[in-house]
Amino acid sequence: MASKRDYYEVLGVSRNAGDDEISRAFKSLAKKYHPDRNPGDEEAAARFREVAEAYEVLRDAEKRSRYDRYGHAGLEGMGMPHFTDMDSIFDLFGDLLGDMFGRPRRRGPRGGRHLQIVLELDLLEAAKGCDKTVDLERLERCNECNGSGMRRGSRPAACPRCHGRGVVIQRAGFFQMQATCQACGGAGAIVTDPCPACRGSGAVKVRRTIEVHVPPGVDNDTVVRLAGEGEAGDLGGPRGDLHCIIRVRPHPLFERHGADLICQVPISFSQAALGGDIEVPTLSGRETLSLPRGVQYGDTFRLKHKGMPRLRGRGHGDLIVQVVIETPKKLSKRQEELFRELAEIDQRHVTPQRKSFLDKLRSWLVGDEAGSGKDGDKP
Repeated sequence: MASKRDYYEVLGVSRNAGDDEISRAFKSLAKKYHPDRNPGDEEAAARFREVAEAYEVLRDAEKRSRYDRYGHAGLEGMGMPHFTDMDSIFDLFGDLLGDMFGRPRRRGPRGGRHLQIVLELDLLEAAKGCDKTVDLERLERCNECNGSGMRRGSRPAACPRCHGRGVVIQRAGFFQMQATCQACGGAGAIVTDPCPACRGSGAVKVRRTIEVHVPPGVDNDTVVRLAGEGEAGDLGGPRGDLHCIIRVRPHPLFERHGADLICQVPISFSQAALGGDIEVPTLSGRETLSLPRGVQYGDTFRLKHKGMPRLRGRGHGDLIVQVVIETPKKLSKRQEELFRELAEIDQRHVTPQRKSFLDKLRSWLVGDEAGSGKDGDKP
């Protein structure tokens, strides 16, 4: 996932900008990158979504305060909307965006907002799959008025400005334009006796605990979608979805590369020289790995199908064991005697690799001396 830009930078405002300035900046940029003005332009569509996300945070006092203190990380778990398509943006900012182009707000039931949270797992949870619980705040339909926003027993009244049509005609000289009625928000009716529980909004904030089933093999930025666990829709519309963005914490032993795991295992000089069986960790427990004689620092050995499961059941990756030869920092008297004896033997019995290095060194020294001699003959 690409890193997000600073929201103030996105809207082109200072960090102490007021609500009116932020709203004006959003309207200006939304108009510039609006899909009606940029048909088929994917870059403009991406900027449009980015502007909408920045405005959603900076217009909300609580989210803005958290963002100012902690940046993007401070918004995790706050039920951020997930703008996966243009409809989700128009649903949230329909009044502002629709009026820019004289397009009336869509009437009737509308789906609720999608929400987004970050879910942290350890590597074993990501490998085996797990069930997690998350707490979040979301808007739910008011039970007192069943989402109507009206006090029980009351009825809405026709909007006096648009006379129940939901739109008004604006004239400028010879031209006229149809726009959403601001008095009723395009509904054609107004609530004269609002519900005391939700103050006429039809929805209330509720804190919920949600069960999330995480499948085996998830990785960073995997999205687990829970249909219908987002915010309530308007006028009986369907609930939005909850998108859980996976973050897998680093593991002290394994480094992940896709479905493969890399594990560095220390061995001694004697194990490297003589070979033998060593124990290596895997996700399912210990495994025995047979080392050949003459192992070199950094050599790798592959244990097939001992890595991470591939998402959606397509087998497993491999475990790649990389050996690291440890040099002892402290020696016992007997160890020192043996190493000195080995050093004497190494002087008489040169290994092939060392012999090759010594041959190259002698050749270089001879060439260097010859070059120095030629320079010395010059007047």
